[in-house]
Amino acid sequence: MPSLLIIAHGSRRAASNDEVRALADAVRAQPGHDYAHVETAFLELAEPSIPQGLAALAQNGATEIVAFPYFLAAGTHVAQDIPEAIAAFTAAHPGVAVRLTPHLGAAAALPRAILSVAG
Repeated sequence: MPSLLIIAHGSRRAASNDEVRALADAVRAQPGHDYAHVETAFLELAEPSIPQGLAALAQNGATEIVAFPYFLAAGTHVAQDIPEAIAAFTAAHPGVAVRLTPHLGAAAALPRAILSVAG
């Protein structure tokens, strides 16, 4: 069973980072999901970092990790920084497969979600 790593930018504002952690808690609480673990990691300014988050999942027995960039646009972080961090991890941990999903902003369900929230 794969594990899910929700990757966010990270903020100097602790409440913002806690919001991402609460999102992971809410995902974890969803019935019927297919993930052994649901955790968070941050690109910068907060911990765990992406390498730390991936390593923690591997230490908990994950051999398959789905990495989800919780970003709205495909800027440099999504296009370059996150893939580079994952590539470095997989080179050092060949027994762990990491699949990088499209970022949140590319999700087909996002327009519907925006309309639902906007009411």
